Amino acid sequence: MSLSGLASANTLCVNTSGSGGCYKKIQDAVTAAAAGDTVRVAPGTYSEDVVISKSLYLTGNNPQNTIVNAKGLNNGVYVDGLDNSGLTNVSVSGFTLENANFEGLLVTNASFVTVFNNQAINNDAAIDVNTGTCPGIPSFETNEGFDCGEGLHLLGADHSTVTNNLVQSNAGGILISDDTAGVHDNLVSNNIVKNNSLDCGITLASHSAFNNATPYGVFHNTITGNQSVANGLTSGEGAGVGLFASVPSAATFGNIVVNNKITGNALPGVAMHSHTPGQNLNDNVIVGNIISNNGADTDDAATPGTTGINVFGVSAVTGTVIAQNTIRDEHDAVVANTPAPVNPHLNNFFADFGVENIGSGTVDATNNFWGCPTGPGTANCGKTSGTVSVVPFLHNPFLMQQ
Repeated sequence: MSLSGLASANTLCVNTSGSGGCYKKIQDAVTAAAAGDTVRVAPGTYSEDVVISKSLYLTGNNPQNTIVNAKGLNNGVYVDGLDNSGLTNVSVSGFTLENANFEGLLVTNASFVTVFNNQAINNDAAIDVNTGTCPGIPSFETNEGFDCGEGLHLLGADHSTVTNNLVQSNAGGILISDDTAGVHDNLVSNNIVKNNSLDCGITLASHSAFNNATPYGVFHNTITGNQSVANGLTSGEGAGVGLFASVPSAATFGNIVVNNKITGNALPGVAMHSHTPGQNLNDNVIVGNIISNNGADTDDAATPGTTGINVFGVSAVTGTVIAQNTIRDEHDAVVANTPAPVNPHLNNFFADFGVENIGSGTVDATNNFWGCPTGPGTANCGKTSGTVSVVPFLHNPFLMQQ
């Protein structure tokens, strides 16, 4: 049997002095590596914009001591599948990515990318807060002028994993968008996303396609186990988790937001926005989250007060699952403002209003706990407004089985 088709992957090393047979620059090692190789980077500060165009494993010693300082440069690390069709199986771990003009880490049109155990801090440096623009950002990033692409950005990526990262003090946190291709079947889990001052903690947004095609869609992504805390406080424009359809024909559908802790953000904990007819914001699942102390929504999606979950749709937003969430210290636990039915069940509402329906659709809010045993509208219990069904209701908080 011939084994001539098999090859052994190599490990290349990088250190700041270029000693011991190692490279001095990360990019030089990445360029020299063959597909499937590993590039190991020793502690130190590397002033680079690292572009990855092949399958490889880029591993820093530790994010506390292995730093890519991209001051004056576009990105800390760019996994470039846009110019390298079919790019797959890239891993980036163990770095602090800081001070980039745009994203700390950007992934375009690549599959099976793993981003774990990194810190993305103080990126989006090119933003002009006075004009809400990002001078120099690439034209394929069609709707990121106001946030420079945020700290970590999956753009047209699929089947990728972003986990156990700290994303802090950028314009925005983690962005998932479809400017260049459909972005789907990705996992964003167990990240800490906090104090990103101008935008959301975690955003799933269908944008204009850079080649004037119909928007490609943001779908089948899972957002789980993350902490999204104190985002958007400078601008007043950041939700904890945002699911947005920004332009006609935009589509953000079939995504799952589960078991996250979402607190202290400028806009609602989970904000769902469909601003024009003909958009698809259907079949998203919001389940098992702990949501508290977030802000009210604004503009056309405005809510009556601070809000846990806002379902806003000029288009009819159908198939939304809102279940098993605990929402406290908000004026409104859930606000519905769409022509379609909204059906929250088995949630714990510790809010002034458990549900406010300010749209033309109906809300079936049966089988929820409203903050006391005697049900909505009684003393010390949450209230409702608009067309909302509440009976039967839970007499005790819903407890998930362990």
